[in-house]
Amino acid sequence: MKNPKIFENTVYLTGRVSGEPVEKSLPSGDVVVEFRVVVERDDREGVDTLDIASWKSNLRKRALKFKDQDWVSIEGVIRRRFWKAGNSIASRWQVEARQLELH
Repeated sequence: MKNPKIFENTVYLTGRVSGEPVEKSLPSGDVVVEFRVVVERDDREGVDTLDIASWKSNLRKRALKFKDQDWVSIEGVIRRRFWKAGNSIASRWQVEARQLELH
């Protein structure tokens, strides 16, 4: 049994790109490329669409070459992103890519 004090946050996905990747410049000056990947469910019919973020410059360049409907593999970690939306705080889950591969 794993030591309960040690946590692992690693995600492996293979799916289809949905839409075109978008490069965003944030108020902090950071640059990120965001895109979505569609993956099939393993336990029932249907699909899930997941938000992917690429922060490192080499991954941003690679992600910007992806086209709608390309098949890709992603290794990354799950992150919860927060931002101010009007008078409240909004959030969403996102996969932060550590490796990207086009198939």
